[in-house]
Amino acid sequence: MGRRRRRRPDPADAARALPEAIAALSRTLPAAPSPETFRRAKFDRPEAAPALWRLLFRVLSPLPADGALASLALEAQARWVKSALRSQGYPRRALVQLPDEGSQGARELLLALAWLLARGPLPERLLTQSHVRLGDEMPVCECEALASPGLPAPGVEAEGCVDIRHVQWLTGKLRLRWRNLMAGQQEQCALLGKIHSYTRGCHSDRSLGHLSVPETELLRDPEGGRQLLQLLEKENARLEAALEWRRRELVFWQWMDTVLDACSPEDSPPTFLPRIPEPEAGVAGLLARELQALQEELREAAEARRAAWQAAAGGHGPEWRAARRALQAAVAQDLAALQRSWEQDQGRARPHGPRRLVRTEARAPGGPDLRAAEATEALRAREACLEAVLCQLQGQCRQELARLAGARPGLIWVPPPTR
Repeated sequence: MGRRRRRRPDPADAARALPEAIAALSRTLPAAPSPETFRRAKFDRPEAAPALWRLLFRVLSPLPADGALASLALEAQARWVKSALRSQGYPRRALVQLPDEGSQGARELLLALAWLLARGPLPERLLTQSHVRLGDEMPVCECEALASPGLPAPGVEAEGCVDIRHVQWLTGKLRLRWRNLMAGQQEQCALLGKIHSYTRGCHSDRSLGHLSVPETELLRDPEGGRQLLQLLEKENARLEAALEWRRRELVFWQWMDTVLDACSPEDSPPTFLPRIPEPEAGVAGLLARELQALQEELREAAEARRAAWQAAAGGHGPEWRAARRALQAAVAQDLAALQRSWEQDQGRARPHGPRRLVRTEARAPGGPDLRAAEATEALRAREACLEAVLCQLQGQCRQELARLAGARPGLIWVPPPTR
């Protein structure tokens, strides 16, 4: 039997793979830059920089780019992009040093885009933000990831003295905007409740039972169905482009290696491009053993340091011992609260993402839904925890003020009025 000859890769197919991968990525992104923009950015052409500044602004913006955001000047968009990337921990300093007029740094912008793509599922997140909403949805998220969204923004020292009255005015303005937002949300919920009540029994889906606002708008204006159909067709095209991008993603990262080689080296290593390793047997077991060894080493170091600290602090008086017991009691109480919270949440997935609003009496029993009472209870529990932390911080501030007042007997400390 003759030996089967291995088929050699066609150079023409390899040459077409990269443009197709970049074209698929371009169709997935919101600003839809041309593949030629990526090619020019590799060679740091200045004509590619404005399009990439706008693309990064659209990608990093947490809100959909409406007319107000899209009309911002390119200089303002460049400053916002640099600030957002710096707050997320972007490692390359060359981007921050770029001028704000937006006419330079195309290659650095391409590297920043690649860094965002390597951090997580960026196309999927963008598709979720811009998907066509046929129902009345409400964003719900109880994930712990919101508590630490990323690296904190670097602090900037203010030049000169800060007027406390200006800070108070900004605080009052923020509080007023928050109240206006809450009032608008309550009014929107009241209107949604009326629409759901008036259209009860009109929906073909028994699990819903009523129409949503977009469906009611289609009944009022049937010509709007053509616009909705066009939006759905665009969304389907972006979904197909995202699937094509995932199939050809490796070719793009191989090309990005050549882009990175063309850049000037920096002190901070830009090790953000993903590497897809070959599958190896026993890698998971090796990592598990290394983690267990590291955990044991950390435990031994913590016990040694705790013993040394107790030996050094053993000679303090009864006041210090009482404060230590109070601190241990507070820590034990917090740990017990965390244990109870974990036991309550065990086996229940935390809701994340948009949820469709459905009236309770119109909903059929069963299904992976989220009741408003459960969400309200979770929010109230979170509010109670935050109130307890706030009271603790206020107590610490009062103690610090009392200490400062005792250290400066010639000064008079006037506390702010209570609300």
